[in-house]
Amino acid sequence: MQSADQGRLPPDWQEQLGGVLKQTFMDRLRGFLSTQKKEGKIIYPPMHLLFRAFALSEFAKVSVVILGQDPYHGPRQAHGLCFSVPEGIKAPPSLLNIFKELKSDLGIQRTRTDLSDWAAQGVLLLNSVLSVEAHRAASHAGKGWEEFTDAVIDILARREGNLAFVLWGAYAQKKGQHINKERHLVIRSPHPSPLSAANGFFGSRPFSRINAFLLTEGREPINWGDPA
Repeated sequence: MQSADQGRLPPDWQEQLGGVLKQTFMDRLRGFLSTQKKEGKIIYPPMHLLFRAFALSEFAKVSVVILGQDPYHGPRQAHGLCFSVPEGIKAPPSLLNIFKELKSDLGIQRTRTDLSDWAAQGVLLLNSVLSVEAHRAASHAGKGWEEFTDAVIDILARREGNLAFVLWGAYAQKKGQHINKERHLVIRSPHPSPLSAANGFFGSRPFSRINAFLLTEGREPINWGDPA
């Protein structure tokens, strides 16, 4: 699996995850994706964007981790960042609700659906599973990605400097259950999906809480609005 080996990761992440990429579960994942490709399956995001979240967020500069589940499985939606879609693509309902909470929390009216500018500021927009077959939600679950992203979370949680971890929904909360809450800011709330947003996501004020935390840590707050 050429696109899921360390050659596709930036050097700083290679240094941290090189040992992880040699594990048996990664061999299994490579084999699975290779078979999918040979069978002509359409995979999202495009293979060259699988590790885009890492390419945009330098390891040493990560200050916030927002954890998603798996990529969007519709055409042209997934581009390697959880919850984000490229400009020109209609915002999915969960992203619209994130923007509604941002407006309520900080008074910021976000219009850009591409969250690359968040990533460039140190917000790792990490899906638990980094690929999916077209039109088949969670089709690449249980193939090895979860172990890989567990390792990413563990490495970040042990890194020098305290981080903010954003766990929206039961899935993310279970995955992040071992994060040291005495050290890191761990924000837990219902998922921004229309099915659950009204049950506690709205009004949770994650953006102001993150920025307040970063200021206490002597770091720059995140500009959550549209980039200039």
